[in-house]
Amino acid sequence: MLFSIGLLIVIGYLSWRIAPRESEADAHVHGAGQVGLLAALALFGVDYFTSYFYATDEMLHALHPYGLEHQAYYAVAVIALANIVFGGLYMYSLGVFNEGGGSFTAAMRYLGPSLSLIVAVILLLDYIFTIVVSTLSGVDQLLSLQNAGNIAWGWHFLIGASLVAITWYITIRGRGESAQVVFAGLGVFVLMTIVMAVGLVIAQTGNVAPLPGEETAKVTSIGEALFHLLAASMKGLVALTGLEAMSNGIQFVIDEDAPFVKWGKKKFKKLNWLWHFYSGKAGIGRVVQTSFLFYGAITTLFLTYFANHFQAFGGVAGRSLVGNLAFIGFSQIPGGVILFWAYQILAVALLTAASMTAFQDLQAITWRNVAIGEIPEIVVYRNPKGTFTRPVTAAAIVAIIIQFLVQGKTSAAVPYYGVGVFMPIAIMALAMRRHVQQTSTGSARKWGLIGTTFAAALSTFIFVGQIVTKWDEGGWVVLIVFSVLIVLAHIILISPAGYRDPEDIHRIIRDKSRVEGMMGNIVEWQSLKMQEYRYNVLMLVARFFAIFGVMKPSRFEKSIPSPAGEFEEALHHSGEMTYLEEYRANQPKSEPRLGGAPKETGPVDENELQ
Repeated sequence: MLFSIGLLIVIGYLSWRIAPRESEADAHVHGAGQVGLLAALALFGVDYFTSYFYATDEMLHALHPYGLEHQAYYAVAVIALANIVFGGLYMYSLGVFNEGGGSFTAAMRYLGPSLSLIVAVILLLDYIFTIVVSTLSGVDQLLSLQNAGNIAWGWHFLIGASLVAITWYITIRGRGESAQVVFAGLGVFVLMTIVMAVGLVIAQTGNVAPLPGEETAKVTSIGEALFHLLAASMKGLVALTGLEAMSNGIQFVIDEDAPFVKWGKKKFKKLNWLWHFYSGKAGIGRVVQTSFLFYGAITTLFLTYFANHFQAFGGVAGRSLVGNLAFIGFSQIPGGVILFWAYQILAVALLTAASMTAFQDLQAITWRNVAIGEIPEIVVYRNPKGTFTRPVTAAAIVAIIIQFLVQGKTSAAVPYYGVGVFMPIAIMALAMRRHVQQTSTGSARKWGLIGTTFAAALSTFIFVGQIVTKWDEGGWVVLIVFSVLIVLAHIILISPAGYRDPEDIHRIIRDKSRVEGMMGNIVEWQSLKMQEYRYNVLMLVARFFAIFGVMKPSRFEKSIPSPAGEFEEALHHSGEMTYLEEYRANQPKSEPRLGGAPKETGPVDENELQ
């Protein structure tokens, strides 16, 4: 027992020592809330890294009841392929959109405002369900300690709501503190997982008996088996939202080379092409996304192999899949019961922290939605530490309500979570394909089109597969929810609340959100573009009602927005004035009125009155 306690102390100390810390000097140079490599790895990777605790469990849950668990390696191969394809897609996109925005910005530039608006709505839903699924998965791991998974659903809800509240509190305290805590937790997770793996190998070589088997149904056809394999692949891919998280949140990363890049540029100058690829804030984002290329496949393969060997599937012995493997692995270590408890409690903490990724990206997408006219302006408030507290608070409240509606069941929320991941990925692939068509030539164009087309086709297939394979679990409800949200988004946009004139846009972006530089210029352009789209939609609605004799109001004709210009104008804009200030200065003056311009009222001369 003393050995396990000492091991935990060493692991905790090492993880805390290497965790990143935001100093006042860094905040002064880079801005409050801007993070470096280690902090970005923690904040934008924790959701993906903690998929370890539930993705394989979900995958095997689709196979084990039918006796197909030994075919899971085909699903692992699909997961590995998707990770590499989509990881490469998003690493490439960071070179094009290194100011952030993810698929929202990519769609606006290359596919038009309509798809961009749809992405913005889907991402909001996706991030909220990330919070729901992560925290409820944490509840499952916690209850596994006492084989209490079948406890009344009210307890699932109350514990889940408490975890959301804790995550909300940590998030609003600032990005720097969040990163420090999460990175330390991930460090402990990695080191303890290595210890658990050693224990599992010892158990395997020592012929430790498998857990009691369960009765399974018989699969009667190859078609049915293939369907279950497809469903397993879809469930194992639920955590790919991490790719969009890093791309969307790149605006919160410092624009500076990571330490290893600085070292490489000095020591290995022949590899300048590599250091250039990983330089700047886009390079930091690419380092984070590089870890995504292989992590999912490696961890899923690891858990699948030992789960099959020990029959340690989710629900067996009242524990989750990881809970069962942790129980077996740590039992081979002196005082392993302490390690088992620590590992499961750590799982709860990390799964709760995974919602921090969603909270960070909610901030990144919400202020953009406010600027374009999709969300009321009152939502925008950025505290001195750089955190948008109101979107975080609103998301926490909505997440708790959803936890209540699904009665604290993780499996009831997963269908909504998984489906929302792949539409943004598909749209990003289509946008990158359009980028390659417009900017590349020769072999770069050829291979670029092949890669982006394959990524678009694969992501679309998985998006449809998520709905079809989860049809009985709520896939059909997801279609209805998505459709309603898209319609509501357009209604809000064309309502008076969706109107934004240049003064509104400038106030929201520069004064309230305190966003400067190219990112501010880009969102100003996006907002002007969305107002053009809003006007066009209003005209379509007006023409439709005109068919029935309801004529369009004349006030619409007086509020025709001026052209927003080209994306490149905003991207490469420089000077003393912002893009929108220069835009406003170049707009034509209003037409003179009959009788000349109206006289301005000035101070009254009391002598004249006398």
